[in-house]
Order: sequence, then structure tokens, then C-alpha cells
Amino acid sequence: MKRGFDYESIDSFWDVRGTEDCIHIGKSSGGWCFSLHVVPEMGINTYEDWVRMFIDPDRIIMDEYGDVVPFTAMISKITARRGNINKPPTPEFLENNHAEPGPAGLVRHRIEFFEDGGCLGHGEGSYDYISGEFS
Repeated sequence: MKRGFDYESIDSFWDVRGTEDCIHIGKSSGGWCFSLHVVPEMGINTYEDWVRMFIDPDRIIMDEYGDVVPFTAMISKITARRGNINKPPTPEFLENNHAEPGPAGLVRHRIEFFEDGGCLGHGEGSYDYISGEFS
């Protein structure tokens, strides 16, 4: 069996998630930059690190339903996101969600770190680097 990644949570993966058998890529939330998971203990710190993992022929990408996601579709989910440019977020929304305006009408995480993780930085496109556990 190939080792894989999930980019959303699925209950059946919890026993292997965070191991070499199943590494969580991140979270795709509507209107937000993709939350790209940073896993320093596994040498995953950048988008480029993830791409190297994606092209490993011994790995597959799975979604929250256990379906296989093609490499190109995953790249698109991370880098080709668009939000609603005609409806910018309110200052209250940004403050309440620790967010700031992002590219292409998206909202992105404000760079800040908490005890259990946070946003370590913004990617060159429509993704943010997020550490810690999240679903």
C-alpha cells in the first residue's frame, strides 16, 4: 500500500495521521488562502517541500472522503484560489478571525504564533504556512 496525504480530515485516518503513512497537507476553506501545513519534524517547511512529496511515486493524495486527488488538482487547490473581490471582509471579521486581506479577494491568516501553532508566513500565492494541529 502506498503512503498518502490527506488535505482535509477524515476519521479513518486519525490512527496514522501525522506519521509517514499519512501526512496532513492542510485545509481548504472557502474564501480563505489555503492553510498549508508546516511539519518541521518531517522536513516539510515550504510549498516546494510539499511538491517534492507530491511527486514521490510511493505516495498518493487523498481527500477527506478517501478519494485519490491528482497531483495537478492538489496544486490548483493550493495555488489557484480566488475569493469574492466584490465583497471585501469587514474590519470586525478580520479582527475576530485573526485575518487580513489576501490576494485575489481571499482572506489570509495574520502572521502570529500561539502556544499550539499559528501562521508562520504567507506563501507566494494563495496559501499560508500554518503550524500545529488543525482540522
